[in-house]
Amino acid sequence: MEYRKRRRIRKKEARKLSDEIKERWGDCPFSEKNQVDLAEARDFALIFSEGELVGMIYEGMAFLTLKGILACSPSKAWVTVDMGAVKFLYNGADVMAPGIVDADPHIKEGDPVWIREETHKKPLAVGIALTEGEEMKLSDKGKAVKTIHYVGDKIWKTDE
Repeated sequence: MEYRKRRRIRKKEARKLSDEIKERWGDCPFSEKNQVDLAEARDFALIFSEGELVGMIYEGMAFLTLKGILACSPSKAWVTVDMGAVKFLYNGADVMAPGIVDADPHIKEGDPVWIREETHKKPLAVGIALTEGEEMKLSDKGKAVKTIHYVGDKIWKTDE
């Protein structure tokens, strides 16, 4: 993935970004004590901490990348899908409501979420909720999450 204008951000800006991620996700893989960089990509900004790509800013919201999720195991904003949905998510498909077996009840429409598989709870994708958490669990048709990052995409393959 190509990005440009990578720059180190100030501790105050890193703290603000870290606080936003902690509030939304329950944990953050970096703090203001880390060296945090921002870089511009085509549709979003990338967040690097100590050289690792751990987050992104998409449509004005801070997201963790899958590698960031693996680094900190967030406790909020999760959506659990059955094993039948996994192969579709690996190809970048949006999350359909029939494949959802559980979801954080505090999810609101428009919130950033991470999708995990039901057996090992490993992250598969990151997206934006199209419905509320409780509705995701109960619905049996339609899209529930718009996928913006998944295992194997350009963001996943980006190294420093």
